[in-house]
Amino acid sequence: MARAKSSEVAHAYAVRLMQYLVVPTFVIDSKRRVMIWNRACERLTGVAASEVLGTSGHWRAFYEKRRYCLADLVALGRQDKLDELYPEQHTVPEGSGLGFGAENWCVMPKLGNHLYLAIDAGPIHDEDGNLIAVVETLRDMTDQKRAEMALKTLAAKDGLTGLANRRSFDQALEMEWSRAQRTKKPLALLFADVDHFKLFNDQHGHQSGDECLRAVAAVIGESASRPTDLAARYGGEEFAIILPETDREGACEVAERLRQAVMDLRITHDAAGAGPQVTLSVGVVAHVPGTDVGPDWFLGQADQALYAAKHTGRNRVISADEVLMTFARAGNERNQQIASKVNQRLRRR
Repeated sequence: MARAKSSEVAHAYAVRLMQYLVVPTFVIDSKRRVMIWNRACERLTGVAASEVLGTSGHWRAFYEKRRYCLADLVALGRQDKLDELYPEQHTVPEGSGLGFGAENWCVMPKLGNHLYLAIDAGPIHDEDGNLIAVVETLRDMTDQKRAEMALKTLAAKDGLTGLANRRSFDQALEMEWSRAQRTKKPLALLFADVDHFKLFNDQHGHQSGDECLRAVAAVIGESASRPTDLAARYGGEEFAIILPETDREGACEVAERLRQAVMDLRITHDAAGAGPQVTLSVGVVAHVPGTDVGPDWFLGQADQALYAAKHTGRNRVISADEVLMTFARAGNERNQQIASKVNQRLRRR
């Protein structure tokens, strides 16, 4: 009798102590009903304890649609759901019965704003090893996450144009090449170069050159219109666009619209040896990746197509499979020599 009373007192003390913890905490029983919803949790979520105690509606504090919280997964032993529900980050400590850790963006319907929460959920068992409760603690890491995202964005962007930088491009190409290998769908790449850009800089100055690149980059960014497309500044006055699930015909259409859009900017050039306005040459390649070649070969094909576009008059679009034909049509001895060199370079790749 005395032991039972002592246990009740200890339990009441533990509940009261948890109420005053500065760490947002809630506890569910083995049937996933809320037993404790402390004051810090009320402040974090905007949901009063009276709204959730005795119910399984704790998910409503964090999400708009019904789904498992981390404590639910611990109670149900559903480690298999972690990848689906907590894709940002999750951990499972070594050893059985230690619970899960995760990080996740939560909608927070009562607050009307998203919070990035670090979450830990651990089980409580009785003396016989039966689950009697799960404790979930929460930490608001929104400011840290947004700062981290801002830094990553800065690290991935070209400082002048705001497009993806070379490093981001290289990573994206590797990823999209692997994805296209798995899906057996075509991947396209556009290489674009501002024609006679050195002459433009010499004629108008480097500040005007920067303004020109920003204007062209804005048009290139608009050409990468789908969420999966990536526009990047490859280096200097060279740009690239990755177009997943796009065949040669579709890629050439995008390239031609891009070339015309740069013409429509009507940026005055007028340097000796150049035309009246700034133009763009574009090389195009599309391929269904196999195992015989890799991304370096793919880049080389786009580079050769761009090379052909620039050496047969500029302000044009040429695809990789048209390169030798383009030089052959040009007909003169110099272009025949260039075609021979291009053919040799293509064979080496």
